[in-house]
Amino acid sequence: MLKKIINIGLMAAGMAMIVSSCKTPELAQKDVNNQVPESFNGSQDTTTSATIAWQDYFKDPYLKALIDTALNNNQELNITLQEIQFAQTEVRARKGEILPSVDIGAGAGVDKVGRYTSQGANDANTEIKPGEEMPEPLQDYMLGANATWEVDIWKKLRNAKKAALTRYLASIEGKNFMVTNLISEISRSYYELLALDNQLEIIQQNIEIQTNALDIVKYQKEAARVTELAVRRFEAQVLDTKSLQFDIQQKIVETENRINFLVGRYPQHVARDHREFTDLIPDLVQSGIPSQLLANRPDIRQAELELEAAKIDVQVAKAEFYPSLRITAGVGFNAFKGSYLFTSPESLIYSLAGELTAPLINRNAIKANYIGANAKQIQAIYNYEQTILNAYVEVVNQLSNIQNLEKSYRLRTQQVSALTESIDISNELFKNARADYMEVLLTQRDALEARFDLVETKMKQMNAKVNIYQALGGGWR
Repeated sequence: MLKKIINIGLMAAGMAMIVSSCKTPELAQKDVNNQVPESFNGSQDTTTSATIAWQDYFKDPYLKALIDTALNNNQELNITLQEIQFAQTEVRARKGEILPSVDIGAGAGVDKVGRYTSQGANDANTEIKPGEEMPEPLQDYMLGANATWEVDIWKKLRNAKKAALTRYLASIEGKNFMVTNLISEISRSYYELLALDNQLEIIQQNIEIQTNALDIVKYQKEAARVTELAVRRFEAQVLDTKSLQFDIQQKIVETENRINFLVGRYPQHVARDHREFTDLIPDLVQSGIPSQLLANRPDIRQAELELEAAKIDVQVAKAEFYPSLRITAGVGFNAFKGSYLFTSPESLIYSLAGELTAPLINRNAIKANYIGANAKQIQAIYNYEQTILNAYVEVVNQLSNIQNLEKSYRLRTQQVSALTESIDISNELFKNARADYMEVLLTQRDALEARFDLVETKMKQMNAKVNIYQALGGGWR
């Protein structure tokens, strides 16, 4: 009767432990909002430039060569590729936790016990075979295998593997996002380099024009038509323009080296042809519809996968509240003499056991992990929503930028044309004493600034072409 009561008590205690372990704390909840507007500008055309391969989107052969080299040599990109390898090994490790663990071992030893002890007395009175006593000292030889396996009842281990796999896929999307950024950064730097080449050429042309004007002023001073003040002002203008070319040359060096760094090589000349830069016309960009960003933008895909992994982490943390079943088994041979080691069944040993455990006392740590995993999940939701919002804003900004830059470039072209003509007019009027030297200087200065601004606007146009391609999610395919 007493034995029955004890068994019932143990069963009740076990059930209470299991029931108590299944209770989980309440968690804060947040729904995912990935809804976006139906269009960018009222158009429902689903054609998008994001699907164009970068080799087809960029036409300049020098730029394409730089991008191709960077995709192979860029150190930061190669570092990211190693992080992908690390994520892949994490998947393998989680997969290994699901499978049984098997160890093989062998051992040998010797043990001398006292004759007048219970073990020594028993060994002395034990016969192995008729007339054969236990050897002294007693040797011990063992060869066997042990296996342990945690039965994945609540899918804890499988979910951990799934979370690791999801993060591995997220790391691939992170690499794709880096590829997009790398292509964009090289392209922007390349167009900036072409713009600087053109600005340097403009300065050199202005130096020639201003030097000619200085010579004319010197002749006029000799003819007493102007004073030394006019000569000095023209001379100062020439010197100021000459100093600008060294600033541009320094910027060219820095821009070339920025490109060389991205390409993964030491400073050297960057091959290019700047002569047709001002004639470049950005291709028409198809924006598609906002919902396509969810599939085309690698950063959105990465954030989505990280959110999925965070959700799985919550399930893994929840499974820690439940009982776990561990099975252990062993088989081998054990004998006190080497010649008896493989004698069967006398030397054969084996074991099989199952162990069911559940948390009872130290549940605060499990609760903390569970609540923390849920907080990371909510954080991942906010990050996902923010990434989508940022992508939409980037596209809208660049579409507007392209339109405004196109209008600005047309007006600046007209301005440059007018000021270029005004240089000839002011020089002619100055020769005929119908305009003073200040009008000539101001006209030359305005024309130089206008041509600089025109080149800079063209650079912004080409950069806008790069930016919209990046914002739409192009470049990584």
